[in-house]
Amino acid sequence: MKARATMHGAVSIVNAIATGNGSALGISLKVTAEVEVAKGRGLRFLTGKNDDRLVTNIIKNTMPAGTLEKSQVIVKVRSEIPIGYGLKSSSAVSNAVALACSRLAGKEMDDYAVLDSAVRASLDAKVTITGAYDDATACYFGGFVVTDNYARKLVKREEAPDNLHAVIFLPRNTPRGTVQKLSDLSDLFTDAFRLAEAGEYWKAMKLNGVLASAALGANYKPVLAALEQGALAAGISGNGPSVAAVAYEDEIDDIKNAFSKLNGKVLVSKVNNQKASVEVVE
Repeated sequence: MKARATMHGAVSIVNAIATGNGSALGISLKVTAEVEVAKGRGLRFLTGKNDDRLVTNIIKNTMPAGTLEKSQVIVKVRSEIPIGYGLKSSSAVSNAVALACSRLAGKEMDDYAVLDSAVRASLDAKVTITGAYDDATACYFGGFVVTDNYARKLVKREEAPDNLHAVIFLPRNTPRGTVQKLSDLSDLFTDAFRLAEAGEYWKAMKLNGVLASAALGANYKPVLAALEQGALAAGISGNGPSVAAVAYEDEIDDIKNAFSKLNGKVLVSKVNNQKASVEVVE
């Protein structure tokens, strides 16, 4: 028996590390996870580089006890989301595997139980600091989300305009900064969160862009370049190093041209309002 789950990525509106409260926006870059239970024992990956401990934790959280001792669980993950750039690839993969496993286990498809399983597995595997509930919910439900990560509470979710795009700059040879320094600006990140909570997403994202760049020691030039070319908002996504700019279609080419003058790669993705999906396949 095999299940296939499809999940999308996201970009940051407000980084949650400083305060435990965050906000994110779904984008259309996607992850597909296929999970199959077959004869044998243990866990087997067919493609890609994956965190064995993370996926093992997800299986233990979502499938009947002793599954890996009684059967072989085969996992195949395909992702359009660049890994290690702050575009929520880890949350998308965790969610997709958890959703596929839950479907195979024959459980009632409770969205929040699936999310909880993925977040707990990510915390146990130490691939997240806060549990990244903002990232997880944005990937799962799409649209704008506002969350209390430590309480695993979705404070607010609303759809984004369908005619928006994320223009994403992936800088070359740029390491991530020291994330602990984000907490030094926790009072200002709280201000950014309050803006998101009030639905002022673009103001929140712009403030987050300034704060995250300062705390992480990142180059602010790509953010400023995007804003100068008409982006509604721009800033570092996650802990970087990617920079995401949200804009209408008319501004995409100007922002891409501005980014192309810098040392890096440019991606464009529509915003996503579509909820994750899962199906049983032959």
